Order: sequence, then C-alpha cells, then structure tokens
Amino acid sequence: MRIKVTVVWCVWILALLWQHHVVARFVVEKNNLKITSPRSLRGIYECAIGNFGVPKYGGAMIGAVVYPKANQNGCNRFEGADASLFASRPGGFPTFLLVDRGECYFTLKAWNAQKGGAAAILVADDRIEPLITMDTPEEGTGANDDDYIEKINIPSALVSKGLGDSIKAALASGDMVNVNLDWREALPHPDDRVEYEFWTNSNDECGAKCDAQLSFVSSFKGAAQLLEQKGFTQFTPHFITWYCPQAFILSKQCKAQCINNGRYCAPDPDQDFSRGYDGRDVVIQNLRQACFFKVANESKKPWQWWDYVTDFAIRCPMRENRYTQECSDQVIASLGVDVKKIRDCVGDPNLDAENPVLKKEQDAQIGKGTRGDVTILPTLIINNRQYRGKLSREAVLKAICSAFKETTEPSICLTPDMETNECLVNNGGCWQDKSANITACRDTFRGRVCECPVVQNVKFVGDGYTHCEATARLRCAVNNGGCWKGAQEGRVYSACIDDHTKGCKCPPGFRGDGVHSCEDIDECKEKLACQCPECNCKNTWGSYECKCNSGLYYMRDNDMCIGKYTASVNSGGFIIWVIFLVIAIVGLVGYAFYKYRIQRYMDSEIRAIMAQYMPLDNQPDASVQLQQGV
Repeated sequence: MRIKVTVVWCVWILALLWQHHVVARFVVEKNNLKITSPRSLRGIYECAIGNFGVPKYGGAMIGAVVYPKANQNGCNRFEGADASLFASRPGGFPTFLLVDRGECYFTLKAWNAQKGGAAAILVADDRIEPLITMDTPEEGTGANDDDYIEKINIPSALVSKGLGDSIKAALASGDMVNVNLDWREALPHPDDRVEYEFWTNSNDECGAKCDAQLSFVSSFKGAAQLLEQKGFTQFTPHFITWYCPQAFILSKQCKAQCINNGRYCAPDPDQDFSRGYDGRDVVIQNLRQACFFKVANESKKPWQWWDYVTDFAIRCPMRENRYTQECSDQVIASLGVDVKKIRDCVGDPNLDAENPVLKKEQDAQIGKGTRGDVTILPTLIINNRQYRGKLSREAVLKAICSAFKETTEPSICLTPDMETNECLVNNGGCWQDKSANITACRDTFRGRVCECPVVQNVKFVGDGYTHCEATARLRCAVNNGGCWKGAQEGRVYSACIDDHTKGCKCPPGFRGDGVHSCEDIDECKEKLACQCPECNCKNTWGSYECKCNSGLYYMRDNDMCIGKYTASVNSGGFIIWVIFLVIAIVGLVGYAFYKYRIQRYMDSEIRAIMAQYMPLDNQPDASVQLQQGV
C-alpha cells in the first residue's frame, strides 16, 4: 500500500509540474442548445458535450424536456410513474431528461436515463461556474453493470445552473419546454480532407481505458486505412509523456518511469515498482510506435501504423511478458519495415540528451488556437477540435464524416448505418426528371443539397429546386437536352440541337415550344408547299409528299413541276431559264469580242511605235524612197 501511495504521489507531482510548466489550458468543447418554447426562454444557449455517449456530430435533435418528480439527480434507476414519462410516444417529441448534478458519476446518470427511455440527458450544474466537461470515471463506477459506460448511446450535455433553474421553473408552471440540440457546427468542416490526431498509449495494463483504446484501434483500423489510402484524411498518432522534476531525477521512481535522464516519463503500468513492467518500458514502446509512424509516413504508407499497433497488442502483451523490443522487432519485420531505421529513430534512452521525436510530442501537447492542451488519455482531435463522446468505431467515424465540407464526403459516410438519405423521401424537395432518372438532390452526411448535376460530362444549370437544364455541347446525349423528341412512321425528330449550348427548337415541319411538345404542320392544308397547278399534295408526319401530273418531275426547292428530260410546260419557269441562258451567252460573246478588240488595238500601237525606229517588212526603205525622188 505504501508503494502504491508513493507512486500515485510521484505521478501527481509530475502531472502538476507539467501543467505548471506549460500553463495548461483545457478547452471545454460545446454545442448549441436552442429553446423554441416557451417564449420566455426562447433563445440559443451553450452547453458542454459529455465525454461519453454518442453526440450527434453533424446533426441535430429536437425534444421535449422532462424533469422527474423523484430521483432528480438520476443516480437510481427510474421506475414506476417517472419511467413512463420518458419513453417517446408516436407522433410526439423525443424526451430529453433533465437531472441535477451531484451524488454520483455523470455516466451513471446517463445510463439510468437511457434505460428509462430518454433520447438525451441534460445535466444541470449545481454551482455557478464556467461549463466543464463531464468525463468518465477512472474506476469504481458503483453500477451493477460493470461495462455500462460502453453501452451509453444517448448524447449528453451539461447546462449552466442558471439555465437549469429557468427550465425547472417553466416546467413547474406548466409550460412545455422544447429544445433543439445542435452539433452541426461542433467540428470545423472547411474542405474535402479531414486531419485528425489520436493521442494514445501502448500500455495495456491500465484498466478499462486501456482496454477501450485497444478495442477501438482494432475496430477502427479498416476504416482508418481506407480513408488514409484514398487521401480523404491525414492521420497522426501522438503519445503523452511527462518530465521528472530536477530534484527527483536520481530517485527510484523517476529512474523506473523515465528515460533520457528524466526528460520523458510515464506512470508505472500496474502502479507497483516491485513487479511487472515499469513506466520506462511504456515510454520506450510509445517512442517505438511514434518512430514506426515516422518511417512509414516517409515511405508514403502511414496507414501501416494501424497494422503495427494491432499486431503488437496481439503478439506482445504485458500479461504474457512479451512487451519487449525483441517482440516489437519481429512485428516490424513482418510488416516489411526496416528495423534498423526504427532503432536509429529511437536512439539511446540512457543518454542525457533530448530525443527529437519525444520532444516534438511534448510540444504538440500544448494547445494552439481553438484546441486546448491534451491532458486526457485517450484523446481524439478532429480538425483541431477535441472529440467528445464514446470511443467507438461508429461514433468516431460519424464525427470524422461531419468534418468534411458538405458534398465532399467519401462513400463510407453515406451508408445507411451512418446517416439517413434524405433524397429518398420526396426527392428531398429538389428538381428531378423521372423519365431520365436524373435528380438535383445530392445526399450528404449533414442532410442534402439541391444542386443541378453533371451527367456524362454534361452540366445542368438552374436553381436545383424547380429547374435544371442541360447546357454545353453534346448535351443532346443526356435526356435529349431536356427537349422534345418523337418517333413515328419510322422517323425520329428532335428539338435539341447539338451545336447549341442551350435551348430547344422544334425541327422543320413542326411547331411548338420545343420542350414539352412539337406538333406536325400540315403543309398541304395550310398551303405552305406543293401549290403548283400540276402538283398533288399529301401531308406526312414532320413533312409532306408532292407528286406532279403527266409524268413531270417535282422540284422541291422551287416548288414547281418540270419535264424529266426537257423543259416544263410551265411558261413562267421556262422563260426564266431562257433569259438566264441568253444572258450567259451574251456575256461570253461580249467578253470574247472585248478581248479581240483590245488585242488588235495593242498590236497596232506597238507597231506604230516600233516603226519610228526601224523599217518594218511591209514598209519601203527610207533610202530607196530618197533615191527614187532625185
């Protein structure tokens, strides 16, 4: 007993000095509580999320508050008349049970409320103070069910004393208090990748919390690796260590619990220095796990950390005295990771010097921005906010899913066991084309959005609620661009034009809006075609047929009949053709005559110029003419 007290005292001193050294800042994670009635309480209040149960991250709950007449602190099971008040009735609001703080663990209150049929529990503080985080007890819960904490599935919230008293007063006066618990903004959700950290411990002999950690790692491994491999998440494991005060470095306690001359320490696993493993062994194994992640991350395979941790827990447990470096090396080698790199990273734990990996871990424990210091094991941090709730696969995965920007969630977040597909009921109130099976409703983890879709690389545009229209080229390939299309008598007509980015237009032979209908035009009845004296008109769907009498040939472009081999007797058409032919002939003759006259004129001019400088063959020589004149 004396040894145990000494150990507890030493661990307490270490924790106290650590907190003093870094000026610890614990952040209480909160969500909104909105009271919709009565009018006197209407407003939005803050409440603290309990570190147990299943908060509805990314969602909200509406309920009616009930305050029991007896057992108002919720420390005993609810039976008889009170129990009948908590169960939700068809068509009614779920019950939010309000209980007072004090006299028993928060978790026991929540367990009794859940067994009584409540959908959520609100704990009213019994003192005026800032909100605190309701945590799970270390041991000795005092409940009949030893493992009841892991069975708590309802959300919990701590409200201030002032708000609790106001709610009680309203209920006492006969008012119905309706509350909306909202976790939609409890975690940031800025983009399409979630960054999360898991602060854990390699110790497997620390009781219920160690068992819960190992169970969570084993169950969450598959989902974590899938999310990491697909690039949806960025995961980092972390390990808490303390330092030993300078005055106690040479003490038996610090030597057993610390490495690197008291710089990095962990509590003794079984709080007994005389047997089993020491805190020093835990620190070294924590360092080995951190180094494994560092090496795996450098090789672009950070998800292997989950394999190492689960395999080590199975193959190297403390209870079988296999919590050793040798067993660890065997696990590392079986995963194809270089053991030497791990050893080089771990270094010599007996050196009086800083270890770069553990120094970085101690620095990371200090909170930055909206994130407080890490003081509780295990702790999960999602998008720089501490997760509150049960450490289970389903609960943690829901929290991670709520931290994605809406519409960027991976498919694992949209399964029926994770969320309700709101597009299945009345198409979520969004636009849809049932004939083409196209909808603007897009299911998300937080609910749904009405957003015009992209189908086969064709973008639809519109408000998403009442209208979506295909746009861009090749749009006719998808539901015919939303335009009219008909087939009859072996012919197919469409009001969609591929080289137009949007809009619909009835094809020739039809009239209408092009979207809902295009009606055939009767060209014969409306005298739009086939109107020559020799023509016989017959209407067809989308067109017409025109035949000529006496074996004549119908010219569709000119709407006239002509002979098949000679000109038609249609004098108007014949004269036109004759005039055209005469004009063409006259033009050709005129052009030829023009060319001939120009050529003759040019020749005479050239000969006249040349005659001034030399005699031509058909002119007498000048000397001859002179002699003849003497």
